[in-house]
Amino acid sequence: MHISRSPEEIAANRSRYEEHQKKGLEFAPKALPSPSALPASVIAAAAIVHQETIPGGWYWSTVLRRGEAIRVDQQEGTSTVALVAWNAADASERLNLVDTAKVQWTTALGKGRVIFSDMGRVMFSMIEDSSGTHDCLMGGSNAASNAAKYPGIKTRNTRDNLVLLASKLGLDRRDIPGVLNLFAPVRLDGDGSFHWRSKKSNSGDYVEMRAEMDMIVGLSNCPHPLDPNPVYAPSPVSVTRFRAPGPAPDDLPRTATAEAVRGFENNAMMLA
Repeated sequence: MHISRSPEEIAANRSRYEEHQKKGLEFAPKALPSPSALPASVIAAAAIVHQETIPGGWYWSTVLRRGEAIRVDQQEGTSTVALVAWNAADASERLNLVDTAKVQWTTALGKGRVIFSDMGRVMFSMIEDSSGTHDCLMGGSNAASNAAKYPGIKTRNTRDNLVLLASKLGLDRRDIPGVLNLFAPVRLDGDGSFHWRSKKSNSGDYVEMRAEMDMIVGLSNCPHPLDPNPVYAPSPVSVTRFRAPGPAPDDLPRTATAEAVRGFENNAMMLA
């Protein structure tokens, strides 16, 4: 049902939104840190829990414990990696990118930001990130988008990969949340259309995300729907699960916004 609103109502709603946004942004830091340095630092062998290489076109999942972190590394070329996550204790709680962008007033997710669940709790803190090019809006590839982009050849896609991954975890299609596309330089034009900024995607980029609750994490290594390369050739990616250093009292992801502070308060209540 369509609800029509008067110009006065629209203006009043807009005014309330802008006031709320202003208060949120006043709490935020004036600037987030610069991208993490390249090449990535070496993770101490004693801290490594597991390492995996995900071939181009394939998927993988792991259990990630609170206090551990996951590094996804483009060591062999550029490749978009779609990430999903569920609370390990209750898979009905899952990654929520709409809330992640909404409560932090940005779709630019990088070092210093957090990733929320649909229960208002923090799932990940982004503790290192060399790229700053992660897409939380478009979603991953599917059979139809691949067929249109790579006609006449059989290819793997993110949607089907995640369906297979979910089924192996005892989950269903409807349990699959929206995906966070790592290393996908997608931005919005002024008219609201999406475009790909190729010069912002670099071989060797990496991201490290610290787990703030016990989770099941799934990854799919397939080209993004907007990737301009006409050839289906995703590069392998390296994934390292490791024990992360504990957060300092002024840890940026925990203090950057009022919403992040409340998210961690929600985590504390769950853990209690």
